[in-house]
Amino acid sequence: MTDFKGKAVLVIGGSRGIGAAIVRRFAGDGADVTFTYAGSKEAADTLASEIGAKAVKSDAGNRNDTIATVKAAGALDVLVVNAGTLVMGDPLETNPDAVDRMIDINVRAPYHAAVEAARQMNDGGRIIIIGSVNGDRMPFAGGAAYALTKSAVQGMARGLARDFGPRNITVNVIQPGPIDTDMNPADGPMKDTMHGFMALKRHGRPEEIAGLAAYLAGPEGGFMTGALHTIDGGMAA
Repeated sequence: MTDFKGKAVLVIGGSRGIGAAIVRRFAGDGADVTFTYAGSKEAADTLASEIGAKAVKSDAGNRNDTIATVKAAGALDVLVVNAGTLVMGDPLETNPDAVDRMIDINVRAPYHAAVEAARQMNDGGRIIIIGSVNGDRMPFAGGAAYALTKSAVQGMARGLARDFGPRNITVNVIQPGPIDTDMNPADGPMKDTMHGFMALKRHGRPEEIAGLAAYLAGPEGGFMTGALHTIDGGMAA
């Protein structure tokens, strides 16, 4: 466990799945945690009351909402941007509005959140973006737009690492493979297909992603920046 006592942490998208595991990990390690939610108010309220965190409603697809939320959080030590959405399907038939909404949430939100956080972030702060192994590899049809968003995050993190490096603020991307969540359950219909690409024939656990986030935010992760940290059971091996 890492000691985050006295540290201010904001998790964008923290009410369910990977985000909730990250919120629980930082709170359990002593941090003062605020997290956002969009549509899962009941889940957010339950999580906040269980661990003593603060839940804030904020739409990651709305730039002004995202910026205002980060600004209101004050001088952060750690920002984790986990909010994301998935649009899959034949690009010739996919609703372009749905694709643009995904770009807003998966690309624009991390960028604007990171920039706003850096304005008042404590020197030596940590910015962590939850990306996807699909930024490196899209092994099946129908995922072009999703892969686009996750590849964009890679370039963004490398660039912001240079911009914020003089203040010892690190910027890293965690790239999960299949993780057992509501969006991608371990017993879902794509299980066998996904496991077929993997060295470890199982879904990951949200707590495993949270552990990596805590490591990157802790003292031993201070020399890593502009890097892509893949945790995918060997899917991209």
